Amino acid sequence: MFSFGSFTLLSSATKNFGGMFALRWFLGMSEAAFFPLVIYYLTTFYRRGELARRLAIFYAASNIANAFSGLIAFGVFQIKHSSIPNWRYLFIIEGGVTVLFSIFAFWYLPRSAAEAKFLSDDEKALALHRIQVDSSAVVNEEFRFREALGIFKHPSTYVWLCIEICLGVPIQGVALFLPQIVQRLGYSTVKTNLYTVAPNVTGAVMLLILAFCSDAVRLRSPFIVLGFLLTFAGFMIYASIDDVQAQIRVAYFATFMMTWGTSAPSVLLSTWYNNNIAHEGRRVLLTSIGVPLANLMGLVSSNVFRSQDKPKYMPALITVGAFGATGAALAGCLGIYMWLDNKRRDRRDGVTVRAQDVPTERLRDGPASPEFRWFL
Repeated sequence: MFSFGSFTLLSSATKNFGGMFALRWFLGMSEAAFFPLVIYYLTTFYRRGELARRLAIFYAASNIANAFSGLIAFGVFQIKHSSIPNWRYLFIIEGGVTVLFSIFAFWYLPRSAAEAKFLSDDEKALALHRIQVDSSAVVNEEFRFREALGIFKHPSTYVWLCIEICLGVPIQGVALFLPQIVQRLGYSTVKTNLYTVAPNVTGAVMLLILAFCSDAVRLRSPFIVLGFLLTFAGFMIYASIDDVQAQIRVAYFATFMMTWGTSAPSVLLSTWYNNNIAHEGRRVLLTSIGVPLANLMGLVSSNVFRSQDKPKYMPALITVGAFGATGAALAGCLGIYMWLDNKRRDRRDGVTVRAQDVPTERLRDGPASPEFRWFL
């Protein structure tokens, strides 16, 4: 966090394309590990049925940050007669705040619940027991790369990674090109930044609603499918409008659906596979591959939103919508498979067992364990 904040701050001093390109490269490298490690960090504090809403609050903050970026950009471009170009203020403000907060986080956040200064000894023991029973097979386990590679023995791993790809294209498409999509409604560049605020804020609200509902019923796949379908519907509705000026309200509402659909699956997918992996090393490895893989799909998004397709970007809208539909199909099929496999295991054992009924300390081997039940 300190690194990418510093590189953001330094971007305000660049003089040419080469300097900006180099700093953006280092910025991307610094950011790559941030989200996977935050996800893993939260799994060491919260049980499986509590994780989605906690992770949702973190991701919702990202959506709110995107909304405030639009507000900050709108405000910065109102500055008149400045001695430096207005765009440099964006890097100074965002980079400076990030660096300062990273210092505070390093000082305040504990390495684990057992080292939390704000917990009593009894609370620390309880926190350790909670995770041992319903999150990790071995708490604070040493990372062994050879053991972690065992995650690739399970076919579900590859389906999860394919879903990450399908998720990454809409997420990056909305994150990178929502201003261009909104600008088609006929607003100026400055007002376009302002009009991206509402979709991002409601995206955060929808994320929290779906995540809290997911935790309440202890189900992930149906809510992931719903998110993908919202994404698909948003892009298809927008693509079907020929004259956005005549149907400006419908077109603008479609941008809300885009953010609703991309917000929730990003949280629930990471939560889903972390809920089904009791081995901490394998959990770290899969998260460290899955989240950057989704981010890498910015390569697809940035190449389908081509300048020659302005102002409608029809090929891009169809492509992103197709990825959303494919993600919904994959998540739905995987969820159905897990449900059927749980039923098969119940018939074999002659008893109905839920995922939360089996202590995770006995699930180190994942689906190979006779007691294993999928967290749907």
